[in-house]
Amino acid sequence: MIDLSQLDELARRLSSLVPPGLREGREELQQNFKSVLQAGLGKLDLVTREEFDVQRAVLARTRDKLDALEAQLAELAESCASSNDSAHH
Repeated sequence: MIDLSQLDELARRLSSLVPPGLREGREELQQNFKSVLQAGLGKLDLVTREEFDVQRAVLARTRDKLDALEAQLAELAESCASSNDSAHH
C-alpha cells in the first residue's frame, strides 16, 4: 500500500489548494482528504512494492527458463532436420 507519509503530503497539498475563505477548517479538511484518499486506495487492488518485486523476479526466472527451453527446442528441431536429411541421402 502507499506510504502514509506520502498520503499525508498529498492531503496537505490538497488542503493548500482550498480557497483562502475556506481555510479556517484546514486541519479538518486535511484529515478529510486523508480519510477519503485512504478509503479510495483501500478499494484498489494494490500490492506492496515488495510483493511486486518478488513477482517481477519470478517472472524474470520464468522468462529465462522459457528462453532456455526455446533454445533447446530449436536445437532438437535442427538435429531432427539434419538427421532426416542424412537418412534421405
